[in-house]
Amino acid sequence: MTRKSWLFSAILVVLAVLIHFLSKSTAWVEGSYANGFYPAWASFLRILFGWLPLSLGDILYGAAFLWVVWKTIKATKALFKRQVTWQSFGKGLYKTGCIFLIIYIIFNLFWGINYNRKGVAFQLGLKMEKYSLDDLKNMNALLVDKVNNAKQNLINSKATYPSFKKLFEEVQQNYELIDSTYPFLQYNHLSLKPSVWSWLGNYVGFAGYYNPFTGEAQVNTTGPKFLHPYTACHEVAHQLGYAKEMEANFVGYLAASASKDTLFQYSVYLDLLIYSNRNLFFSDSASAHGYMKHLLPAIKTDLKQWDQFNRKHRNPMGPVIRWMYGKYLQGNQQPQGILSYDEVTSFLIAYYKKFGKI
Repeated sequence: MTRKSWLFSAILVVLAVLIHFLSKSTAWVEGSYANGFYPAWASFLRILFGWLPLSLGDILYGAAFLWVVWKTIKATKALFKRQVTWQSFGKGLYKTGCIFLIIYIIFNLFWGINYNRKGVAFQLGLKMEKYSLDDLKNMNALLVDKVNNAKQNLINSKATYPSFKKLFEEVQQNYELIDSTYPFLQYNHLSLKPSVWSWLGNYVGFAGYYNPFTGEAQVNTTGPKFLHPYTACHEVAHQLGYAKEMEANFVGYLAASASKDTLFQYSVYLDLLIYSNRNLFFSDSASAHGYMKHLLPAIKTDLKQWDQFNRKHRNPMGPVIRWMYGKYLQGNQQPQGILSYDEVTSFLIAYYKKFGKI
């Protein structure tokens, strides 16, 4: 390798190590990054790409996947033709290492450092502690009432779901409703879009995702419609720098529950009931089943539709993808892996104990 190559790789390593050690200081992350650099940078990305009708990030992901496939095929052909030398192998290894380092640096600078922030519990002064079985039962009872009331209002008003453009605009309005109470949740420059890869999301199990490289939030728009309002609020929470899934769930709850639109209230309380009831099931399965029996028949129909949708899109790679994603979450300050989403229940209980409402 040339001197320039060694210098370039050395700079990348130094930057990666610097990011790693700076991220260990939650005080620095919360003060200088999460409430300093990141909000301005994220707003810039949303201004830059938010106006595009399609997700640029999705297109880039597709292009990157095709590039990896092409490189893999090319390398495999060279291997079978015995055209690989130690020199070419070393060069390929060097390029691969540099690519991973560049992705690591950009990912963290653009968003990933947020995994190490103090977070919304710190900002709200919530007392996060281990909750009791009675706390969990009480939360299930509260959520069942909320879900039933929201669904009954939807039935009475004969409400219909709006277009996705209108839905996404309502998400922004919901955040505007709460930014006076929670100024750290101010959201400007909408960049929320249907996923180009929604059909794929049905098989790999995502309802939405945030692209840290372009600042766009995407929603899988092919799933059951009652999931979309809360999912969209959750993805905007990621845009605001709440990287951990339980925190994005909770911030999404703050926005969706404040909405004057019952569609949002039903969406958020139904999803939160699923999380809370699953936590209760692990401790007291009989009680968990008991609370779900109190749901309105129309809600049970929605849950059946959701289950049928998931069954229809099951595939052999599903467990592998879930395992890989769980490992990714564990590697980013979420030791519960996939079950990190369920931990929003502890935030709800702490919020209820402090403010007396959900």
